[in-house]
Amino acid sequence: METVKNMPKRCPSCGQTLVIKTMQCNGCNTRIEGEYDLPLLMQLPADEMEFVLDFVMCSGSLKEMAQKRGLSYPSVRNRLDDIIDRLNSLKNKLI
Repeated sequence: METVKNMPKRCPSCGQTLVIKTMQCNGCNTRIEGEYDLPLLMQLPADEMEFVLDFVMCSGSLKEMAQKRGLSYPSVRNRLDDIIDRLNSLKNKLI
């Protein structure tokens, strides 16, 4: 199994959120430079991003998520509510 590298989201020195400065095409080496915020979902911790991905793959079914994760329906609902709160908080910081 291939090891997936986690993209850093916070500065290891001061803890501020990192920004994207350069993107490059591996095919033709086109390079785009600027200053871009990380997409909102990428600002979530890895475990919460995985939860969101699982939720989408389960077609948004909390019942299926509960079965897949071996959790109760209320536990999955609470976790989703916590992630929604975090996303709203992150979104409000951008405004």
